[in-house]
Amino acid sequence: MIRPSRAIVRRDAGLWACEGALHRRGFGLVAGADEAGRGACAGPLVVGACILPEGRRGQVPGLNDSKLLSAAVREEVYVEVVRRAVAWSVVVIPAGEVDRGGLHVMNLEGMRRALARLDPGPAYALTDGFPVRGLTVPTLAVPKGDATVACIAAASVLAKVTRDRIMVQMHARWPEYEFATHKGYVTPGHAAALTRHGPCPEHRFSYVNVRGVGGRAVLVEQVREDVSVEGVTA
Repeated sequence: MIRPSRAIVRRDAGLWACEGALHRRGFGLVAGADEAGRGACAGPLVVGACILPEGRRGQVPGLNDSKLLSAAVREEVYVEVVRRAVAWSVVVIPAGEVDRGGLHVMNLEGMRRALARLDPGPAYALTDGFPVRGLTVPTLAVPKGDATVACIAAASVLAKVTRDRIMVQMHARWPEYEFATHKGYVTPGHAAALTRHGPCPEHRFSYVNVRGVGGRAVLVEQVREDVSVEGVTA
């Protein structure tokens, strides 16, 4: 396996510096992968992967860590990422699969799936935060990569926008939880709804705050069927 010679990329060098260094060392297509929903107690885990083109076309206006963008700006950046990307993909892992496999295991598996779906495939993969084993190309885990590496930031926008759209759909089905507002994360309002109504099938029953509502969680878990959301994967 070919690995690039050692290079030091300063954190303040800009979003495109890391990919530029890899391009100069012969890695033409560099992919980034990131997730959305890791800290939520309801809804799916969503993983995005993206290869941006070299040069000015790959410099997506407004691109940044999805968490630092407003919802409106994220939507605009999402459209530009999809329009400009050499390849992109989104993988949706339902709450039930997160419960069965474990959050961290499914996070890594989601990155493998998202990267494997890229066509054309990358020559190098950069992942946000966690090293991902089992890839067929060289890879590097980048701490806070969604704020420092363009292709990871693009993947974070793909994942976040996709997941937010899913949570809005879930709000229409279970309005009592206000999923459209908090997107499944733990807030005082969400906690109060859990106490008042118990969990719905889209809650993660492996999470202590969901299990903490008592027997209603066990009952719903027994009858839960994973919800299939169409039109959100690439």
